[in-house]
Amino acid sequence: MSSNLPSNLHLGTSSWSSKDWVGVFYPEGTPSAEFIGEYARHFHTVEIDSTWHHMPGERMIDSLNRRTPEGFIFSAKVPEIITHKKYLVDCDGEMKQFLEVMSPLGEKLGPLVLQFAYVAKGKDAHEYKTGEEFMGRLRDFLPKLSKDFRYVVEVRNGNWLKPPLLDLLRTHGVSLALTAYYTMPALDEMLKKGIEPLTSNFTFVRFIGHRKEIDELIQTKIRNGEKRKEFDELVLDRTAEMRRWIPPLASLLRKGVPAYIYFNNHYAGHAPASARLFERLWVEMIGT
Repeated sequence: MSSNLPSNLHLGTSSWSSKDWVGVFYPEGTPSAEFIGEYARHFHTVEIDSTWHHMPGERMIDSLNRRTPEGFIFSAKVPEIITHKKYLVDCDGEMKQFLEVMSPLGEKLGPLVLQFAYVAKGKDAHEYKTGEEFMGRLRDFLPKLSKDFRYVVEVRNGNWLKPPLLDLLRTHGVSLALTAYYTMPALDEMLKKGIEPLTSNFTFVRFIGHRKEIDELIQTKIRNGEKRKEFDELVLDRTAEMRRWIPPLASLLRKGVPAYIYFNNHYAGHAPASARLFERLWVEMIGT
């Protein structure tokens, strides 16, 4: 898988642990302990989602290292205690612990994602529009980060994609996450607005979708007897949207920067199939 793509395009999924993939992506009967090894036969990179929910342990990281081949890449979410619960304040110890646990992956360790929550207009109209408080916290936090790792910042308020944030990320060599998410502009929209998306020496793309809408659609299909499992097949046709993303992404790759691209189950119902569709469209539109 992915052999038809440019060498600097790293394509995979957000997580690999869905049991719904057994029988459609993993061979029937595959035990969960063997998922990552089987996954690595199809893609050479994955985003670890579980590290957001809780601090990873050494045994987990050692197991992932042993079960994947040389050249495999793990991107990972920074734990929520740092990004959500402490919101970048008084979290130096947790960040140090996270980096220490992840570092044994060595060359297999990809970018680390600092994902931040959407701020609703009804909760804080000023912050919704400006991201002023977030910017203050981020400005204090970024200089403390170890330069031995690569970082990504993902925001979910499109209003925040302005020079203050982008310039701050460039100053510290941190990548802005480009997201296919219902509250964020697509890459072609950003470019039309004059927003320069590249803030570091790599780019990071997350095809997230709309969790609530996908969940409702899937549950409706299950109730109607149209499907049995949640994430075993595509339930939305995202072809047109992917076609919009591919040309501007190709332009970024031609600048020589690597791109890490991950698909979530909630993007269209089945992340591996979304990634495969993306590859087919890339070859059709851009070539190999």
